[in-house]
Amino acid sequence: MILVTGGAGFIGANFVLDWLGQTDEALLNLDKLTYAGNIDTLRSLDSDPRHLFVQGDIGDAALVAKLLAEHKPRAVVNFAAESHVDRSIHGPEDFIQTNIVGTFHLLEAVRAYWAGLEGEARQNFRMLHVSTDEVYGSLGKDDPAFTETHRYEPNSPYSASKAASDHLVRAYHHTYGLPVLTTNCSNNYGPYHFPEKLIPLMIVNALAGKPLPVYGDGQQIRDWLYVKDHCSAIRRVLEAGTLGDVYNVGGWNEKPNIEIVHAICALLDELRPRTDGASYSTQITYVTDRPGHDRRYAIDASKLQRELGWKPAETFETGIRKTVQWYLENNAWVDNVTSGTYRKWIEKQYT
Repeated sequence: MILVTGGAGFIGANFVLDWLGQTDEALLNLDKLTYAGNIDTLRSLDSDPRHLFVQGDIGDAALVAKLLAEHKPRAVVNFAAESHVDRSIHGPEDFIQTNIVGTFHLLEAVRAYWAGLEGEARQNFRMLHVSTDEVYGSLGKDDPAFTETHRYEPNSPYSASKAASDHLVRAYHHTYGLPVLTTNCSNNYGPYHFPEKLIPLMIVNALAGKPLPVYGDGQQIRDWLYVKDHCSAIRRVLEAGTLGDVYNVGGWNEKPNIEIVHAICALLDELRPRTDGASYSTQITYVTDRPGHDRRYAIDASKLQRELGWKPAETFETGIRKTVQWYLENNAWVDNVTSGTYRKWIEKQYT
């Protein structure tokens, strides 16, 4: 068995579904079920005895210790995090509590559990911490992409809290010998993405006839990684990564935000045309840029390919088509997550 934290969130839930689709090994899923944790994403596993779900917080040291002692996982994969930059600007405290304090309590519980293991169980145990490229800061237009040795220069409360969690994980390896692995990924997209992030927000707003809010001039550049490719990378790092090492995970797809929005509009024009015959691109609206908005992120994932043989299976063109098609076919899931609280957040953020 493995323990996955944050396994009802966007990336975590995709990992859980992929894991149980790839292996018969059982999975214990611990998630706090905040606004971004959606148990409906995992409904297909309701009758699957390999999936054990527990609602709880990684900051609850007693609960984590109890689960570790009871289920004896061979690995822990930590997705649990507050992850939205805009929300971190308006309310940073939750990010400090979950991403820093929560990670600390998780590390302490895992360290105590690992210290009590013996023989092969102790030797084979792993903890994989999932992080972000945002810890590296912002790049200039012609700067080389982030590598694993790039200096940390976080620029938002979110990225600063993730940087702190990365440093804690690193310190627990070097101080206590805890067998850890860290992955830093670029922007993920795909099925089950909560519609506050760029791609699902554009799809949902476009279909609802609402404005498509684009920050500033829309020329902020990101590397885009299809979420199922990210899941396969994590499985590979967990399987064969060098203890204590960091692995960057990217999709080799650098694109400005406005190009992403136009690509989504073009796909919707093809797959679900507006009744008036106009393009969805007419709904694009430029809004005031957010404070401290990083201009460019770019991931160099060559270490992961060179050492572990991983590379993404999807191009951006294939991945974005699959993503748009998924949202068109899953209206019930979208309607369920777009609650009154979510609508108030969008109104506050983009007006």
